[in-house]
Amino acid sequence: MREGSTHLRLTVLVGESDQWHHRPVYAEIVRRARDAGLAGASVFRGLEGFGRFQKIHTSRILSLSEDLPLAVVVIDEAEKIRAFLPQLDGVVSEGVAVVDEVEVVRHFGHEEAGEPA
Repeated sequence: MREGSTHLRLTVLVGESDQWHHRPVYAEIVRRARDAGLAGASVFRGLEGFGRFQKIHTSRILSLSEDLPLAVVVIDEAEKIRAFLPQLDGVVSEGVAVVDEVEVVRHFGHEEAGEPA
């Protein structure tokens, strides 16, 4: 990833308890992103949220949910993100995937393949 370059951010919103072949959907998305050679993927756990059926899922102690909202976020070059989108078919049965343009302003990490850290 080059600083100052434009990339796409893929955000997939799913539930923590969503499963695909007896494994968490979020874990399958991360595995597929790695296998596709994408720059990286992160999973963020939400404190509260609701989806299409308007049921609120929350981490508040009085109404503790075991199905909190999760966001799987991947940022990479547009071509790579667009090529990855079909990988979500069949894995995400409930949720939403959005793509938006982002600018990489700083990329932290060690040098790889001739790219500056």
